[in-house]
Amino acid sequence: MIESKVERNKLVEDNLGLVYACANRFKGRGAEYDDMFQAGCVGLIKAADNFDASRGFSFSTYAVPVILGEIKRIFRDGGTVKVGRAVKEKSRVAVKRKEEIAVELGREPTISELAESLGIEAAEAAMLLNASMPAVSLTASEDGEGQLDIPVNSPEDEISDFLALRQVLESLDGRDREMIELRYYGGLTQSKTAVRLGMTQVQVSRREKVILEQIRKKLTT
Repeated sequence: MIESKVERNKLVEDNLGLVYACANRFKGRGAEYDDMFQAGCVGLIKAADNFDASRGFSFSTYAVPVILGEIKRIFRDGGTVKVGRAVKEKSRVAVKRKEEIAVELGREPTISELAESLGIEAAEAAMLLNASMPAVSLTASEDGEGQLDIPVNSPEDEISDFLALRQVLESLDGRDREMIELRYYGGLTQSKTAVRLGMTQVQVSRREKVILEQIRKKLTT
């Protein structure tokens, strides 16, 4: 579990991209994007609160299903994320304070700066801002009418590929997984990897070829 609030808030802020990617999967399916994004933020916060790094899983592997679960709940409930009166009031205060800080600093404040000023956690500050501010389309025309079709890479595809690879790696036995991580995440040569694992360079080379072939098959079937 994440014990430090600072670590937890940083985990949320650093992984907001997961929420964008997950919400983008459901565009055009009948729910407002800002509602889906807000639900995804709730899921991200829940994931950060319950993540246990000691189990050996990466945070994204754990968080994406939680985020998707919160977004799918919108469709199961047949509507949008309900924002209570108290939350709306806090949201108005947060937005006003954000504007005041922007004037003081001469720039938009970060979520952490706003949270510190309000005396709340960064995750709550992000949620309050999102509760009152409608999402602005990055592809909208200047007059606000219609949208421009701009080809962009699909972030959800990248995340799906990443998660698939992580799941395959986690299915390997400990020694094989360590070898691949040393070689392709640690950037070690086969010779240095061999020293770390108590093997010869030839043994590492042969075993690496076998492992990579296993990974290719699992990713393509």
